[in-house]
Amino acid sequence: MPVTAPFRLARTSAFAVVSLGLGMISHVLGGGAMPAWSAAGGLALAFAAALPLTGRERGAGVILPLLGSTQAALHLLFSVTAPAISHEALAHPHSGLLPGLAMLVMHGWAVGLTSLWLARGEALLWALLRRLGARLGPVLTGAPSPVPAPPSAIAHPDGPAALRPSLLRHV
Repeated sequence: MPVTAPFRLARTSAFAVVSLGLGMISHVLGGGAMPAWSAAGGLALAFAAALPLTGRERGAGVILPLLGSTQAALHLLFSVTAPAISHEALAHPHSGLLPGLAMLVMHGWAVGLTSLWLARGEALLWALLRRLGARLGPVLTGAPSPVPAPPSAIAHPDGPAALRPSLLRHV
């Protein structure tokens, strides 16, 4: 299904904002400082990384590495552009270009959970678009809708239908 430019820009913007938000929150909660121009550069970086991949539906196999590499690039950007730190803060986990083990684990969990969240949102969005396209396609193109079979031609079971459990398909 071809995607229009405004739809691609909206999806790219959503990814960039989520990616930047995750990186900024992690950086600030880790004790790092962040100038506004660094955040703007991070948004541009995340936007540029995601734009080429928004032409069609993407799953967790594409979103996870993209989000992980974007987070690594944002970490480097924020660490390089951070204001000079005092000697007391050198023991802090966010004080250098290479993060400590605890920070890597937390970034890994955050990237994993966020990428699953984005992948599920992506699947839901495309399922909704497919359903809308199937329902609105004949209306917008003027094609005749399929004629339902007359009620007498539908086979009825001998007794009442057994109730089946229904699980939520998308939560």
